[in-house]
Amino acid sequence: MAKRDYYEVLGVSKNASDDEIKMAYRKLAIKYHPDRNPGNKEAEDKFKEAAEAYDVLHDKDKRARYDQFGFAGMEGGAGGFSGGFSSMDDIFNMFGDIFGGHSGFTSGGGFGGFSGFGGGRQGRPVYRGSDLRLTVHLTLQEIATGVTKKFKLKKDVTCSHCHGSGSEGGSGTQTCPTCNGRGYVVKTVRSILGMMQTQTECPTCHGEGTVIKDKCKVCGGTGVTKGEEVVEIKIPAGVAEGMVVNVPGKGNAGPRNGVNGDIQVIIKEEDNDTFVRDGQDVIYNLLLDIPTAALGGKVMIPTIDGKNVEIKINAGTQPGTTLRLRGKGLPAVEGYGHGTGDLVVHISVYIPKELTKEEKEALESLRDSDHFKGDHKAKQTIFEKFKNYFNS
Repeated sequence: MAKRDYYEVLGVSKNASDDEIKMAYRKLAIKYHPDRNPGNKEAEDKFKEAAEAYDVLHDKDKRARYDQFGFAGMEGGAGGFSGGFSSMDDIFNMFGDIFGGHSGFTSGGGFGGFSGFGGGRQGRPVYRGSDLRLTVHLTLQEIATGVTKKFKLKKDVTCSHCHGSGSEGGSGTQTCPTCNGRGYVVKTVRSILGMMQTQTECPTCHGEGTVIKDKCKVCGGTGVTKGEEVVEIKIPAGVAEGMVVNVPGKGNAGPRNGVNGDIQVIIKEEDNDTFVRDGQDVIYNLLLDIPTAALGGKVMIPTIDGKNVEIKINAGTQPGTTLRLRGKGLPAVEGYGHGTGDLVVHISVYIPKELTKEEKEALESLRDSDHFKGDHKAKQTIFEKFKNYFNS
């Protein structure tokens, strides 16, 4: 089952309080508990899904990471959600917190005596607009510094005719005829456990207790219409391929002057012709000519900030040698590491395929020189450097 937004799973807004999150989870736990839905795989999946959402959203640190980076923020890292509970008992262990000291389920696994979700309507529900998902392609230089992007989006916007109220001409609301203003309806059903009374949200007013007298002619009572908006999104430095940056309140407008949804920005990295990324480090392949590798010297190399820097090449530098320029790599995303990575220079030596007569004669004169003969120990050293580099 594809993962859904945790707030959507629990049916709460992004700014929901801890109590609202706890109550929302309590309702779902009761509704989809396995003892109440024996043999129902779909109900069991929803039960686990709600438990996973609550596990993240009731924890302050996990919730902050999820709000910032979505599901990517839950992968790895200390205290992150690791992908599920090992057993149903792990989920049931949370009920002591949810149900005020006891789970509401009997020791034998039977469903306890919950007959409702409270003593009446708790006030007008706050509707939440849906989230939008965008993919943004970034260069390595943009990732190094962070960047602000502008997007022209087609999205739900607040109806300008009724100003989001959903009513025509300010007609207002009237008491819901279905629930008589209570916001809920009560049903009595027969089950294997006897007669059970359930309290559910009113299907007509959706828990508000009131309905609109005359619906807006433009939006049909929803309070939102289709429109366009230019959104400015700030991408922090150090983001990586596949990471999701969450932008609160910039998604679709919430119905009836509700809460706006979010924008989830999926990061894609563009290929770079000069550097290769390795976490916070960036790798530059430096190709030396034979004289510079043998005699040493100074060469200029590029960095990701666009400036060239001079590095020293020691005489006798071997292919596979690596140099490290501290702090010339990528910064860590806040909360996902520390400091800045390095620029790793991987040195290769260029061997020409074609030579002039003079060049051949010059090399022939060196063929028998002991300094130009590679012994077994030297070959082994080069191999070890390559092996250590790729295994690091």
